[in-house]
Amino acid sequence: MQKEVKSAKFVISNTDVKKCPNDGLPEYAFIGRSNVGKSSLINTLTGVSGLAKTSSTPGKTLCINHFLVNEEWYIVDLPGYGYAKCSKDARDKIKKIIEGYILNRETMTLLFVLVDSRHNPQKIDTEFMAWLGENGVPFSIIFTKADKLGKTKLESNINNYRKKLLEEWEELPPMFVTSSENKTGRTQLLEYILEINKSIKIAK
Repeated sequence: MQKEVKSAKFVISNTDVKKCPNDGLPEYAFIGRSNVGKSSLINTLTGVSGLAKTSSTPGKTLCINHFLVNEEWYIVDLPGYGYAKCSKDARDKIKKIIEGYILNRETMTLLFVLVDSRHNPQKIDTEFMAWLGENGVPFSIIFTKADKLGKTKLESNINNYRKKLLEEWEELPPMFVTSSENKTGRTQLLEYILEINKSIKIAK
C-alpha cells in the first residue's frame, strides 16, 4: 500500500461550514485542546513543514482549515477548544464553529480527537468525547507528544485514559500514539486513513 503523501496543499480557511469545499471528497478532521500539538501533527502527517501554522500562543486556530492530500482527501484543522484565556464571546464563537462543522458536515468521514499523552484524563476532553457519543459522531483518539515521556509512564497514562473512558463507554474508539518530533505513529495513521478511503471507494 502507498503510505506516503505525494502532495498536500492548503485550500481554504473559513468560519462557516456552508463555505467548505463541495467536491464530496472524504474529510478527516483534527481537533483537541489548545496547544495539544495539532498543527505539528498535521505537518508531520503530510510531510510539509509549515503547512499548518504552528504557534506558541494557544488558541490561534480560529477557523476551519482545509488541506487537500493527494488530490483525494482532506485534512481539516479545526479550532482548539478549552483555551481559558479567551473571552466568553470568543469561546462561544469557537464552540459555534466547531459544532457547526461536526454536526453538519456530511463529508466528515472521521474526527480525530487529540489528547496530550503527558497528562491524566482531563474533564474537558472526556466531556467532549461524551458529547460526540451522544451525537453519534465517529471519532478516534490520538495521543500526542509521546516522545516527552518514558515508555512506562506513557503506557500508564494511556491505560488511565482507557479506564476512565470505560466508565462511560462499552467500547473504546481506535487509539493512536504519536510524536511529531520522531514521527511515531505517522505510518499507522496514514494506513488507517487510506484503508477507510479504500472502503469508501468500494462501497460506491
